Amino acid sequence: MSERRQPKLGTLPRRTVSLLTALTFLVLAVTGIVAFIQPFSIGIIGLHSLMGFVFIGLIVLHIANNSRPLASYLRSKALWGTVTVTAILTFLFWWQPAPVRAVLGLSGNLGPAMERFEMDAEGMIFDYSPSPAYKMRLNVKPGPTYKADSPPQVAIWLENQGGFHIKTLLAPGSKEETPYWSFKHAGWEKARREAEALGEVDAVSSPTPNGSFDPADYILPDSTKDSTPYSLVLEINQPGDDQASLVYSVEIDNSLPRTFQLLELRGYPKREEDDENGKEKWGLYYVDDSFTSALDLIDSALLTLQREAPQTGTTKD
Repeated sequence: MSERRQPKLGTLPRRTVSLLTALTFLVLAVTGIVAFIQPFSIGIIGLHSLMGFVFIGLIVLHIANNSRPLASYLRSKALWGTVTVTAILTFLFWWQPAPVRAVLGLSGNLGPAMERFEMDAEGMIFDYSPSPAYKMRLNVKPGPTYKADSPPQVAIWLENQGGFHIKTLLAPGSKEETPYWSFKHAGWEKARREAEALGEVDAVSSPTPNGSFDPADYILPDSTKDSTPYSLVLEINQPGDDQASLVYSVEIDNSLPRTFQLLELRGYPKREEDDENGKEKWGLYYVDDSFTSALDLIDSALLTLQREAPQTGTTKD
């Protein structure tokens, strides 16, 4: 009786392949849920994507180890049923009817926009496109202390005129390095939860920009006549330099559209004494002589806005 030989790709022990597949799937599941719930994070998305490639390789080994039973599945009646279900789900998720969009709207990683962030030796570019007719690009040119092999932590978000966080465009990898964004974002999360608990769901999508949670009310208002300015804010910090993070910002006014705007340094964040209600407070302070390399992380930060349709004076009223 001849010895039974295993397929070549299945020479790795089944137990090892199965455990690696299961653990990789666990990482994919956790990072997938975090990516859905939390604002965009290049760290989470990168981890999820790269582990996905590893998972594909492990699936190939898993198929090699279990080729016989899997081949029998392909000859079973269940094949066409599973193919049909998969095809229907693929079509629905691609088409995105209202119920599917409602589920996607629950994600903290999805606003009314597509976002893209790139960071390399040449600097940082962030693209944000709420609609085909409105494109925002933030181009940050690095300064002499910027290190591509150890890049700084960066947070980018939008604020209304009252300084209230309305949308995180780019969450940092480490919240501790960008305390001002962490404070603003935590306040927004708390206010949103309280509004939802009170059943004031309309407030989340209210057409009144000053009180709205919906960034589209500021970026893409129904009427530029009633729109209010808002700010794009950037916080940057180089871990380990013993200097506080720095905050830059620029005001955007759809009623007075400009294509190019430079961000200006607003200061460094510092926690103040809690207010009389025990509520945490942070303020921005002018930089002093203690700041050296932190001031050279950024040479300049240019915001470019492309509006295909002129909005000045246009209303739907």
